[in-house]
Amino acid sequence: MTHSIRTQVAIVGAGPAGLLLGQLLHKAGIDAVMVERQSPDYVLGRIRAGVLEQVTMDLLDEAGVGARMHRDGLVHSGFDMLFAGQRHRVDLAALTGGQNVMVYGQTEVTRDLMDARTQAGLPSYYEAQDVQVLDFDTDHPRVWFQKDGESYEIACDFIAGCDGFHGICRASVPRAAIKEFEKVYPFGWLGVLSDTPPVHHELIYVNSERGFALCSQRSATRSRYYLQVPMTDTLDQWSDDAFWAELRLRLDPQARADLVTGASIEKSIAPLRSFVTEPMRFGRLFLAGDAAHIVPPTGAKGLNLAASDVKYLSQALQDFYLERSQAGIEAYSGRCLRRIWRAERFSWWFTTLMHQFPTDTAIDARLKEAELDYLMHSQAGLRSIAENYIGLPLNFGSPAASTPAF
Repeated sequence: MTHSIRTQVAIVGAGPAGLLLGQLLHKAGIDAVMVERQSPDYVLGRIRAGVLEQVTMDLLDEAGVGARMHRDGLVHSGFDMLFAGQRHRVDLAALTGGQNVMVYGQTEVTRDLMDARTQAGLPSYYEAQDVQVLDFDTDHPRVWFQKDGESYEIACDFIAGCDGFHGICRASVPRAAIKEFEKVYPFGWLGVLSDTPPVHHELIYVNSERGFALCSQRSATRSRYYLQVPMTDTLDQWSDDAFWAELRLRLDPQARADLVTGASIEKSIAPLRSFVTEPMRFGRLFLAGDAAHIVPPTGAKGLNLAASDVKYLSQALQDFYLERSQAGIEAYSGRCLRRIWRAERFSWWFTTLMHQFPTDTAIDARLKEAELDYLMHSQAGLRSIAENYIGLPLNFGSPAASTPAF
């Protein structure tokens, strides 16, 4: 027996992108059904970054889930860059007319959105198996899946592919209709989460002879630290003591003195890649978030880019249903990609500048140090870093032409 479901939008993937889209559509009176192959606990257990741009904060408020973020999040008006043994502050607020970022973990964003969806009684199917997206090149797309031994088919007007880099949506697009751009970096980030006070009240990005490091945080009592490591490294090689010892070697004397260490509550090694799919619309299937693009975590763009995709898509769907206009749908891919490539450029540049590459020579290290020295002593350089870090406005630059969709 197959259970038949009818909705306006089928959302595949219940991470922050899918959940935010669902909440924005609900607020606009548009029906959406969500399908997720993992369990809610698994989704909430994924540890991710949490530096939110103003655009993302505004969207969470628009979705009606911003209260806890404003209560518990940490407003940051700047960050430090450490190189050649000295720290330099990038004053975001002063350089951008008072704009800031918010440190609030992606897990907490997901929890707030998940709770809102549950409280509203909106249909969500977790632990869905063998999910398939079908007929999206027609006016009658479908999503088919199995759950608890039963088959389900969702008939819908549109499919939103928010199911991540390894999801089924992008994989279902004919290869001839899609172009993929990828750069894989020859190192990863070894991350440690610990219930220790942060070493500094703002983030510290570190360029050292021993490799990149990042001192981040989740709250006033929980810290998140990262070390650049070869991708050949394994977690077995990195005890807590070894991690803290190596982090100290990459910090300045003041940070070493202020560092509080403790047992890790999560430890992982994440690869770094730049990845973009063009286009992001295929008939009535739209890709959003990690399904369409990946950025290196340097610069904290991943979640924020997903949020801007969702803003463009939710507005396009509202225009379609409420204004009977297809302009937003036609322009979706081009609008997203213009913003995405700018963020990819910044993340690639920042990653290249702050990390040590296996092919770097002595002159490469000196050139990076000279560029950092220039940037920290140039108002134009600092302003460029600041405006990219806080996130370019959604309407930055002239509109891009829409990319073709088959």
